[in-house]
Amino acid sequence: MAIRLRLDKPWRPLTAEEATRLPGQLGVYQVADATGTIVYIGQAGARTAFGLRSELQREFTERGAGYQFRVEVNMQYRTRWFELLMVHKADHGSLPVDNAKNPPPLGRLSPA
Repeated sequence: MAIRLRLDKPWRPLTAEEATRLPGQLGVYQVADATGTIVYIGQAGARTAFGLRSELQREFTERGAGYQFRVEVNMQYRTRWFELLMVHKADHGSLPVDNAKNPPPLGRLSPA
């Protein structure tokens, strides 16, 4: 079984209705603009009241229409969040634009 570093689930439109359908579980998520460019990689951690659902509801409230998202339920959300950020940086040379505003301390990952 191969380990997947990249989050490759299908994109879903970022709407209030789609966010409401999400589970109240821990995990990570990506938000992209209409062209598919990832603008933010986030996490729904232990301090998030309703997990992925409330994080994506907040994202929709702050961003509005025209964005899309994908999620991954993951109990190791913080480690997975760092991993997704490092993979993005390795693939694109920089963090997503909204993560670059307040970057966490990251190591370096060289995915094949």
